Amino acid sequence: MLFRKEGYEVKSYRFIITGRVQGVYYRKNVQANAKKEKFSGYVKNLDDGTVEAGVTCNVTELEKFIDILQKGSSSSVVEDIKQFESNEVVNEDFEIRY
Repeated sequence: MLFRKEGYEVKSYRFIITGRVQGVYYRKNVQANAKKEKFSGYVKNLDDGTVEAGVTCNVTELEKFIDILQKGSSSSVVEDIKQFESNEVVNEDFEIRY
């Protein structure tokens, strides 16, 4: 979903992250780094061992967010990040969802 906010092109995205991303402080590190960069979104564990993340951001900031997902934590190993456009607009802080 694309919309304009104060002259910027803003889109919402959803990601599925695979690898060693549960039980290694992946979500906590993604949340901390996303908050530091002032992203609005969420991160949560899925039952199949993957992690889902969502973000609403300026399209020019998307690569910075993907870098945060790739970095994860010192104990995580990201094997793949699948990206999808999303209709969920997140305007709040960056949260861990349960």
